[in-house]
Amino acid sequence: MTDASTIDWTVFVLVVGLRLVVPLFIPRFPLPAILAALVIDGVDKSIFTAFTGLPLDNYQSYDKALDIYYLTIAYLSVLRNWRNPFAVGVAAFLWYYRLVGVLLFELTDLRWLLMVFPNTFEYFVIAIEVVRTRWDAARLSKAAFLWTAGLIWVVVKLPQEWWIHVAQLDFTDEFGKLVDAYPWVWGLLAVLAVVLVVVGRRVVRRLPPADWPFTVDADVVAARVGWVPRGPVGVAPRGIGHLAEKVALAGLVTAVLFESYPLTEGRLSVVVLVVAGTVLVHAALALWRGRASLGVEVVVNTLISVVTMLVFAAFATGQRGQVAVGDVLLFAYVVALVVTLYDRYSARREACV
Repeated sequence: MTDASTIDWTVFVLVVGLRLVVPLFIPRFPLPAILAALVIDGVDKSIFTAFTGLPLDNYQSYDKALDIYYLTIAYLSVLRNWRNPFAVGVAAFLWYYRLVGVLLFELTDLRWLLMVFPNTFEYFVIAIEVVRTRWDAARLSKAAFLWTAGLIWVVVKLPQEWWIHVAQLDFTDEFGKLVDAYPWVWGLLAVLAVVLVVVGRRVVRRLPPADWPFTVDADVVAARVGWVPRGPVGVAPRGIGHLAEKVALAGLVTAVLFESYPLTEGRLSVVVLVVAGTVLVHAALALWRGRASLGVEVVVNTLISVVTMLVFAAFATGQRGQVAVGDVLLFAYVVALVVTLYDRYSARREACV
């Protein structure tokens, strides 16, 4: 990118900046922020192609990293906002299941693994957040949560994952070929749209009365259902289980990021050791960090993570200069954010129960 023009750099920084900043709104405004992140993820490459002359050979690595970044924040937001422990458990299973699948894919390059480990988590969170805009989702039965996850898994994600990752088809190209060969498809789609509108109106009429006016603000929902701290909020959640999950989450996320990058060849054992050490250092400093603001806490955690990520880079590549400073900063920031938000939101959850 040394030959990039000012316009190229402006567009690149704007798009990547949006992909970094928009997910930070997910904890407070989950539904619109997740949908916005989805849209940006879907159009970023098209924007680069249309408005810049940037080579996109290595952008796929950043794209994967940014996907994991915003989905991790979505999972941590579930810990913050959802009060039904069964729903949180379903979301946690779907998230870690997908994360393990992505790591296996990065290790083996077997694309069918992404179909076996579909990203059901993302659409499950969206579905529950749609409910939470007007109703108390915590009152849903366990069967309702399981049916929602199962339908999304089988009806939506399996076909989508097959189309994208196994068949490797492009929707725009395939749809263009279809309507060129069969123009009557437009009429069929119009009829289908009318049917969906009619069915949708009938479904809306049969919905139970809303528990509150429409809102996408998680804090408003929390206040209405009483999901607020009942005492002092600790600086970090208590128990070895939380520490173990924090190590597992940060380790899996970091492993996926490094395995997706072409310039790193680190062993997973090194990833686990370095990230585990980072998390333990963060835990040791948790008391001091708990008195700081969220912004200061993230900055301090990032500085700590930068040092450990540089150590990892030395092990992973055999020479410190082989990994760009920007890459190290990105990975360090992600680890720091995972640790910070996990501590804050899990401790808040303990205080709300």
